[in-house]
Amino acid sequence: MNLLTGEYSNTLDEKGRVSLPSHLREELPGNTLVMTKGIENCLWLFSPEQWEKTAGNLMNQATLSLEKLSLVQHRFIAPAKMVEIDKIGRIAVPQRLRDFAGLNKDCIIMGMGKFIEIWDIERYDAYCEGNMSKLKAIVEEMGPASVLF
Repeated sequence: MNLLTGEYSNTLDEKGRVSLPSHLREELPGNTLVMTKGIENCLWLFSPEQWEKTAGNLMNQATLSLEKLSLVQHRFIAPAKMVEIDKIGRIAVPQRLRDFAGLNKDCIIMGMGKFIEIWDIERYDAYCEGNMSKLKAIVEEMGPASVLF
């Protein structure tokens, strides 16, 4: 699987389906994805192969206490659902995950390297605006050369 990139606007239909951009679909190895809750109020989508690696990494964190591991399992592992990409490129977003991410109509879909994120556009804009100062500090900490090259 190649690097998933790009930022795309789309809408959720009345049945809770959203079309995945063709550019992202072309990079996926099949027509099945695993959808789960993200760290922020967004959804993450993984190819089944990438999900196995990611879930395995989460479950095998030797440094996590049982309490922390349980929190990780409840947030990422338990809500994970297999979703199929239909013949016209749509996926159905389960109601519980739509509610978590606040998906109503206008969405933004982003390739994040090895996975895809889906956000409600208003929540995403607020997230970006609210974290601009943190982003600037992180980039300064990294140094301009490390970001650009």
